[in-house]
Amino acid sequence: MRERSSVAELASVLRKEVNRYSPGEKLPSSRALRERYRVSPVTVSRALAELAAEGLVTTRPGAGAFRAAPPARAARPADTSWQEIALSAEAAADQVPRSVDASGVLATLAGPPPGVVELSGGYLHPDLQPERALAAALARAGRRPGAWQRPPLEGVHELRAWFAREIGGPGGALAPSDVLITAGGQSALTAALRALAPPGAPVLVESPTYPGVLAVARASGLRPVPVPVDADGVRTDLLADAFRASGARLFVCQPLFQNPTGAVLAAERRAEVLRVARAAGAFVIEDDFARRLAHEPAAALPPTLISDDAHGTVVHVGSLTKVTSPSLRVGALAARGPVLDRLRAIQVVDSFFVPGPLQETALELVGSPSWPRHLRAVSRELGARRDALLAALHARLPGPAGADGGAALSAPRGGCYLWLRLPDGTSEEALAGAALRAGVSVARGRPYFPAEPPAAHLRLGFASASGPAELTEGVRRLAAAWQEVAP
Repeated sequence: MRERSSVAELASVLRKEVNRYSPGEKLPSSRALRERYRVSPVTVSRALAELAAEGLVTTRPGAGAFRAAPPARAARPADTSWQEIALSAEAAADQVPRSVDASGVLATLAGPPPGVVELSGGYLHPDLQPERALAAALARAGRRPGAWQRPPLEGVHELRAWFAREIGGPGGALAPSDVLITAGGQSALTAALRALAPPGAPVLVESPTYPGVLAVARASGLRPVPVPVDADGVRTDLLADAFRASGARLFVCQPLFQNPTGAVLAAERRAEVLRVARAAGAFVIEDDFARRLAHEPAAALPPTLISDDAHGTVVHVGSLTKVTSPSLRVGALAARGPVLDRLRAIQVVDSFFVPGPLQETALELVGSPSWPRHLRAVSRELGARRDALLAALHARLPGPAGADGGAALSAPRGGCYLWLRLPDGTSEEALAGAALRAGVSVARGRPYFPAEPPAAHLRLGFASASGPAELTEGVRRLAAAWQEVAP
């Protein structure tokens, strides 16, 4: 049983038992609780911390845990209705809205209820995360001389050098001075969008695309303009038209294992993206989030766009989070020319710097012998889980994929997702709701489109489930939900 499951179960038991004690009466010792419930000291400590946060117990160092006194009186509900006016009031009619739609991001970040198979997530299951290697790296990092001092604003030099080699490739296209360390990929995207486009400006995005890009753009006052994607990546025959029609000076793309389609930008389109953007006097933000998520057997990956860019057109975003842990929020921005100064200024104003111990932990991890082993294991497991999910979908969904009213599937060579086109007339919302009632969470396709979608879709993740058996069970539940809402 995983530690967090044990904590929840012990907290549930103690929550009921605490009523047997009078206010101020001492609960059994931590040792007694460990022996009675056969759990670890960490589990007992965390369960008691949950009860303390709920106000049910109080803990006294060296004395133990005691039942808390009941609150004297319930707090009066606050009247916050005035905030509706304050939050919606605008100083001028042409200002961009200040509200933020984070629904697409929250749908993939929020954990499912207990017992629900998670096909909506985008992070590795705990069994795939390098938890032991991370713990060892964190311990070593904390002992490094100067680890707890103020780090360089641009990031620890050795980590910048590592990212420069990874992003620039064997040709040495980038120097450490071309790299800024960021607090993960989302932070890097936010800084890049704010630095490269003023509020109210249009920004070209792939359609469909990662909802986090759309949320950041709109929160920054930008207007996302869609450019369609097909099996070979963004439609470059439409990219020049989009630049011309919108007047945009910025394009955000994911050339490798695009989220959500899994597409890889075709070789002939790579040069065209750079040519079209340069002709428009525009920047390209290359979101390279999935480079370390190729599936085994993995073919040679195309180089980054920035490594082929001789004119400073590309601003590259990379991250270690997806292939490690949601909590290792370490990423990088790479760029050349004056734009790097603006990116640095935006980041410093927003967050000062990425904590030194976190940077040192990342550096310890990628320099350890366990790092290449971990990457191979993730590649192998993602390929196996993708195949298991595909097989279950082909077996369970109505009709062969793409025929007889069945669902159309794409099979990516990397990343964490399958992009499922639903038959005409299917309601994403109804299907997702029925699926959750059946015990499986899925991500609706609508939040991935900046404008009206051409069809209904679901995004199904295969990295957050515990393995092929759970993926197969999730599809069984999804098929039952499908039968419930089928048009």
